[in-house]
Amino acid sequence: MKEKMIIFSAPSGSGKSTLINYLMEHFDCFEFSISATSRSPRGEEKNGVEYYFLTAEEFKQKIKEDAFLEWEEVYTDKYYGTLKSEVSRINEKGNIVIFDVDVAGGCNIKKMYGDKALSIFIMPPSIATLKERLINRGTDTMEVINDRVNKASYEMTFSDKFDRIVVNDNLEHTKGLIKKIVKEFVEK
Repeated sequence: MKEKMIIFSAPSGSGKSTLINYLMEHFDCFEFSISATSRSPRGEEKNGVEYYFLTAEEFKQKIKEDAFLEWEEVYTDKYYGTLKSEVSRINEKGNIVIFDVDVAGGCNIKKMYGDKALSIFIMPPSIATLKERLINRGTDTMEVINDRVNKASYEMTFSDKFDRIVVNDNLEHTKGLIKKIVKEFVEK
């Protein structure tokens, strides 16, 4: 069981973090893989909790050291990636890794681990709903929100590369569906 992993990908604002937190509350065997990023912390985010915050230079050095399982330059000088050491840390404890990664990272991890990984794409009900959610978060400027919305259309073209596509149009319904999908995968 410890070698299994769950991959979540979605456009920013689709509800992915909310769904992951919900699963973490209901399954003791899961542990969240903390990603590394070169972006600045938002709001109350803390290093080593939500992300490992690195400078762009530190991130590029770790790329040269082959320290990442996967990484991506999502926006200019805004890198995100999964440290190999993070996956090892979680596996050594006997837990199942849960990834919250961009679509390219999700596809790459799935390709590496095959049937040991369940990949789930969280689809927003619409681009308009997605934009409204990002605005309501109150954590980004309109310029950043518009960049995220523009990127969302592109990211949604990757959805068919995932094992499951779940449209998050009703949070309570989506929570139940995600819990059922993940439980079936973990128990097989």
